[in-house]
Amino acid sequence: MSLKQDDNAANTHSWTVGGMDCASCAGKIRTALERLPGVSDVKVSVMSETLALALDEGKTGRETIERTVEKLGYKVSARQKSRTDAGGDASGDACCSGKERQPHPASGSSEPGHGSAGHVHSADEGNKSWYRTGKGHLVILTGLLLAAAWGAEFLLPGDLGMWAFVAACLIGVAPVAQRAFAALRAGMPFTIEMLMTVAAAGALFIGAAEEAALVVFLFAVGELLEGVAANRARAGIRALGDLVPKTALIEENGATRKVQASELVIGQIVVVRPGDRIPADGEIVDGTAGIDEAPVTGESVPKSKGEGEEVFAGSIVTDAVIRVRVTRAPEDNTIARIIRLVEEAQEARAPTERFIDRFSRYYMPAIVALAVLVAVVPPLAVAAPWDVWIYRALALLLIGCPCALVISVPASIASSLSAGARRGLLLKGGAVLEAAARVDLVALDKTGTLTVGRPAVTDIWSPDSEERRLLSLAASVEAASNHPLAEAILRFSENLGVSFEPASDARVIPGRGVEARIDGQTVFVGSPRHAEEQGAMTPEASQRIEALEAQGKTVAAVFQANELCGLIALRDEPREDAAGAMRELAQIGVRSVMLTGDNARTAEAIAGSLSMEFRAELLPDDKVFAIRELTADHTVMMIGDGINDAPALATADVGVAMGSGTDVALESADGALLRNRVSDVGGMLRLARATMTNIRQNIAIALGLKAVFLVTTVLGITGLWIAILADTGATVLVTLNALRLLGFRAER
Repeated sequence: MSLKQDDNAANTHSWTVGGMDCASCAGKIRTALERLPGVSDVKVSVMSETLALALDEGKTGRETIERTVEKLGYKVSARQKSRTDAGGDASGDACCSGKERQPHPASGSSEPGHGSAGHVHSADEGNKSWYRTGKGHLVILTGLLLAAAWGAEFLLPGDLGMWAFVAACLIGVAPVAQRAFAALRAGMPFTIEMLMTVAAAGALFIGAAEEAALVVFLFAVGELLEGVAANRARAGIRALGDLVPKTALIEENGATRKVQASELVIGQIVVVRPGDRIPADGEIVDGTAGIDEAPVTGESVPKSKGEGEEVFAGSIVTDAVIRVRVTRAPEDNTIARIIRLVEEAQEARAPTERFIDRFSRYYMPAIVALAVLVAVVPPLAVAAPWDVWIYRALALLLIGCPCALVISVPASIASSLSAGARRGLLLKGGAVLEAAARVDLVALDKTGTLTVGRPAVTDIWSPDSEERRLLSLAASVEAASNHPLAEAILRFSENLGVSFEPASDARVIPGRGVEARIDGQTVFVGSPRHAEEQGAMTPEASQRIEALEAQGKTVAAVFQANELCGLIALRDEPREDAAGAMRELAQIGVRSVMLTGDNARTAEAIAGSLSMEFRAELLPDDKVFAIRELTADHTVMMIGDGINDAPALATADVGVAMGSGTDVALESADGALLRNRVSDVGGMLRLARATMTNIRQNIAIALGLKAVFLVTTVLGITGLWIAILADTGATVLVTLNALRLLGFRAER
């Protein structure tokens, strides 16, 4: 969900919030602000670090909002227009002790759970070494305190050593307790910080000071490892932002000067040299060069582009200088929009994730209640030692934190979305990923999806074998036409080096074709039926026309002075990768069906060559009806061009648009194939299935470890330090498992 707000609205206000680095950060801020009078419609985005809300300033002022957010451990400032979403780096103190922010891979959930409010999620702090981060500082501090306490115990007499451990525990747990009580005031009592604080205090109360200090240290280490692992999942988005160069060379009045790329405005001309990245989306106005679009679309082969063709920010010019007119503002370039969509997609929670969030709301209070029973029932019922059962109850509290379980889904989804975006596979959120994993039928539009979207000459026949003369005559007549068939004939003639001169007196015969005069004679190019009506058709030509049309080709007849010069057959040919794509879908157990508005003969020919089913002569409404019919028995993914097929894309379970970074491809559907390759459909489905497998593995790891250690803790086999390792260790394990998705390859 986009959080773009109209700052000029009467009661709508927005801020930039520094330090939000996990899903629960949003919940913590939202919960605290919703309790204030006059505050409503609170929207918090972890990924973009924005806060927007409706505010009655007669009841609560902006200053109160800012103070409330700051008390929770975040930096807040009035929202300013971002220079560019691609590579902007907002900063601020993290909720723990970090300095700079990066988006957390979790979704935008506000439910209690993984690190509910105050969970130690310092910002990932870019490329800083671990010991320079907030979490690193906490590990070093608690480690030094623990080492000093062990030294004091060895060197000091009596109970002085024990008091050194007490001091180490209290100093180390102080920042944790501060966050715990901040979360409590925000209305979220069941956080790992609160459980950690209670466990440390309880351990001190029963005389386990050394173990309490060790638990505080292990807690800090586990959180550091978790942060390092989660940082890997965010690297893909940072890498996308780095694709856009920081500076650009603009041309004004015949001279060039260097400016910040973020300051470019629509209409300016930028000069891009060989080896440079294009600083903005634009259109080439001068020059021809090879354009490597791999950073944007994943397409490995550079494309030759010239005047009038579109180029994308982040692409690399390989071999010549070009001049590009800026057509999109920096904050709206292709890279920025991809980043924005991936960030927003990470906030669109999957059904599985929503279920786990709801489960966590009941799970945490249940664990606390169980811990209380473990602490008091055995001593009261059978006079068991209080210190033993309080100790086990404290360990149970730490074991019971559902951090690993709740992060298991968003970590996998974040890794999947990042991996897909880098390979030209864009899916807008966990719900779309989950639906795509269930797809068992793919419906594809024909023109522009299965085919290249423009006709090409496929066959030439001349009764006297004068094929070059035939092409020369046809090109001369069609030279002044902009009809797609005329353009195809002209392209084919130019590629073969056939020379021709534009004809004179050219005119269109509606429903028939085009005629013109060449060397004083009238030449016609168009419908074979018109040639037959003029007596120019021969039996042999009629047989060839019938055979060509049976193959789904359009045939143009060329005749001069009522004498047939020959036939030219054209067809919108399938993409080179279409046949392989359909074979891959069949191999993974997915049916494919072509939906087209073309006639049945053409549809049958194309579908037959691709070994797929088809439905022809469909209007846009008919496509919608067909999709509804198919979704009754199947989970359907619809692939289309994002414009004519918009109703069908919206009707399907998953709608995916073709297109290399176009507005429609990025905005209109549930996903996009940025490389404009139909072969990526199979890769998208395999990525979705791999993601759901990874999620199930994570849930099994989290629940399995919890189950084992809950039992061993109650039985007294494992203690506090094992409990904290089990909690943070499980979180690290599921995060590392999720990171495996970053290595996904779209090609089998």
